[in-house]
Formats: sequence, C-alpha cells, structure tokens
Amino acid sequence: MLRTETFVGGFFLATWVVAVIYLAGWLEPPGLRLSLYGLFSLAAAFGWVMGNLSVMRERSLRGRARRVRLRHRALYVVVPAGLLALVRSMMPLELRAQAPLAGALAFAVYCVFFLVPVTLRPRG
Repeated sequence: MLRTETFVGGFFLATWVVAVIYLAGWLEPPGLRLSLYGLFSLAAAFGWVMGNLSVMRERSLRGRARRVRLRHRALYVVVPAGLLALVRSMMPLELRAQAPLAGALAFAVYCVFFLVPVTLRPRG
C-alpha cells in the first residue's frame, strides 16, 4: 500500500472506532444539528469524491494481482463509510429515533455515487 492509502485507512478506521464508542453510549454525542438532507448530501458528495479518488489510484494498480485490487476497492468503499457512521452517531437522539434506517440509506447513497465514476471510467 502507498502512503496515501495508509493515511486514508488510518483516518477512516479511527472514525469507525469513534462512531462505535458513540453508539455504545460511552461518550455523550455533542448533538450535531445536521438534518437528514445534510447527511444524505454529505454521503452523495463524499461517495463521488472517493469514487474519483479510487479510479485515480486504480490506474497505478493495472498490472497488480486481483487480491491487491480487491483490497484497494474495500479500502475505498467500506472504510470511508466510517465518516458517515460518525456523523450519524453524533446526531441528536430524537432525530436518530425518527429515522432508524438513515445510516443504511446514507451508506447506500454513498455506494451509488461511488460506483458512478468507477463504472464510467475509461477503459484501456
């Protein structure tokens, strides 16, 4: 892995850890006043950016083994979703109770917008 992937992986794994700590109730969420529209907008923009970064980085992995490419794809799809989980866990309890599936839907929006640049990248 390159230095970029090490930094990206470490940062987003830390966001997963903090999100789990918030969801476990060990820390009191600061009450991030973000609407569901804001959460889904963040998921869309973040998915688009990470998809484009993934395409850019995959150009350097053309000759590598399939296992390396799958590890790379997992790093750019699953690990950054920790930021969405962190933002979702920092939302007020009332808003989380009103929309219990908002985290899963935000991840779905992230995946859709991640796949747009990945599937439309130029072949060759």
